[in-house]
Amino acid sequence: MTMESYIASFSKSRSLLFVLLLQWNCITNFGSHAQGQLIPEDEVQTLKTVSAKLNNGYWSISRMSCSDGGQSFNKTFADNIFSRVICDCSFNHNTVCHVTNILMKRLNLSGVLPAEFGNLTHLRELDLSRNYISGSIPTSFAKLPLVNLSLVDNRISGQIPDEIGQIATLESFLIDGNSFSGKIPDFIGNWTNLGRLNIQGTSMEGPIPSTISLLTNLTELRISDLSGPSMGFPNLQDLKSLQLLILRNCLITGTIPDYIGDMTSLRTLDLSFNMLTGGIPNTIGNLPLLVNLFLTNNSLGRAVQSWVVNSKQNFDVSYNNFTESSPTSCQQSNVNLASSLSSTESNSVPWCLKKDLPCPLKVKYYYSLFINCGGSKMSYEGNEYEEDSSPLGPSTFLSSSSNKWAYSSTGTYMFNDKANFIASNTFNLNVTGPEYYQTARLAPSSLKYYGLCLRRGSYRVQLHFAEIMFSDDRTYSSIGRRIFDVSIQGTPVLKNFNIMEEAGGVGRGITKDFKNITVTGSTLEISLYWAGKGTTAVPDRGVYGPLISAITVTPNFSTDTGLSVGAIIGIVIASCAVLAALLVLLRIKGCLGVKDNQHK
Repeated sequence: MTMESYIASFSKSRSLLFVLLLQWNCITNFGSHAQGQLIPEDEVQTLKTVSAKLNNGYWSISRMSCSDGGQSFNKTFADNIFSRVICDCSFNHNTVCHVTNILMKRLNLSGVLPAEFGNLTHLRELDLSRNYISGSIPTSFAKLPLVNLSLVDNRISGQIPDEIGQIATLESFLIDGNSFSGKIPDFIGNWTNLGRLNIQGTSMEGPIPSTISLLTNLTELRISDLSGPSMGFPNLQDLKSLQLLILRNCLITGTIPDYIGDMTSLRTLDLSFNMLTGGIPNTIGNLPLLVNLFLTNNSLGRAVQSWVVNSKQNFDVSYNNFTESSPTSCQQSNVNLASSLSSTESNSVPWCLKKDLPCPLKVKYYYSLFINCGGSKMSYEGNEYEEDSSPLGPSTFLSSSSNKWAYSSTGTYMFNDKANFIASNTFNLNVTGPEYYQTARLAPSSLKYYGLCLRRGSYRVQLHFAEIMFSDDRTYSSIGRRIFDVSIQGTPVLKNFNIMEEAGGVGRGITKDFKNITVTGSTLEISLYWAGKGTTAVPDRGVYGPLISAITVTPNFSTDTGLSVGAIIGIVIASCAVLAALLVLLRIKGCLGVKDNQHK
């Protein structure tokens, strides 16, 4: 071997040795560094207790769980179905880890909400949304530096403890779709950093506390379906950053304040199902980003402004008491104006703008109605079910071509403006029953059907339902809970109605039969309403709200006379009684020849 070759070989060996030593050093340092980043033992025990109480089978907990690359905690099954835990390992010179964020969404967790969460003293975010967790909010949560707390769509009940008002760090408080009790507490005014406050469908009581005026950083405020006394419009004048404002069915009286027009970031304003009076402030018409305006079912008056009528956005001002209107129909582009005028007998006003939707026909009246909601024309048991396949929904009034019925739909789906208003059997369920169970119409807030031009009298109303938007397996798509209310002619007939629960599963048809519904004018109203309860994102965002497959309306009276069967039987019996009495009278007077026979 030459000197040059020896030197080259030695250099190569030295380089290889250097690389090996460097790799060994990195591995050794990484191992010792990872082993040095440990969760304190008491925190490990707390995590194990929390996991056991929630029947959580997704975690594998040890002191090294924060430094194993997420293997112990993090699992992802689909979009928004995951377990994720974030740690901060910067304590004690990067040797100690504390859990700071826990997100466990849509994992079928059950059990009682553990008070032991309060022992995780560095926890900043807790998101347990869309599970089956029960119990109440523990007072121990007050010890946490929480920034985000989400308990959406669980089964949590009880009052919100006073101690929770001490969490001054909160920026997001989301408790929609639970069963809380008591009033919305005054201490929410302590949460001055709050950006999102969601209290939809919680069964809580009003009024909305005046301290809400202190939450000037809010961008999203959702409160709905409060019980208790009526209230004036809450003071939101300084909440100028709001992008979404929903105060639906909150028993609010009085007028809509002009300062709403100062909320220049507002995109959605929903004040429907209250008792608001006065006019629509013109300042609202100047909001540059407003795309959804829902003021349906109030007592708003004065004239309907041209900026409302001519809007291309989703505006719904139906079921109010406006005094004047220039529209020639109930549906102006995307603007729903159905039954929006106060009482008027003027023939120049379209029928659909008038109260109670009087019959648009001059002569013909009907005595039956068959609608295949969300589906095409079909026959069943000798009856022809009319087609109802229009995809329109956010702020829609649509009358059928036959003028026998109409529907009115209100609302947009949360976080999914493109969600459908027609449902079909997308999971290929083995649906039992007639063909009309294969499709359905649904709405995110309110869905009303009207039978038009009906004879006065008593009717049998059958409402047909089948849950076809959830799967029948053990996946996340099967755990949805659709809950809504139903009224007929203004009278509640179904409260917290759950199709799947009532029918005993998905894809199973069920009929709710109401045998004596009276039509005193010429219109039958069937109202379906979502009160904020149940899941809102199973299997996808925007799957919630009332759903109906078909409607069957038949008379309880003779279609020839217009009299009910009972009335006809009564008339027959009364006639027979009169005839019998007349025969007895004639016999007594001898008009039937009985006297002569006795004389002989």
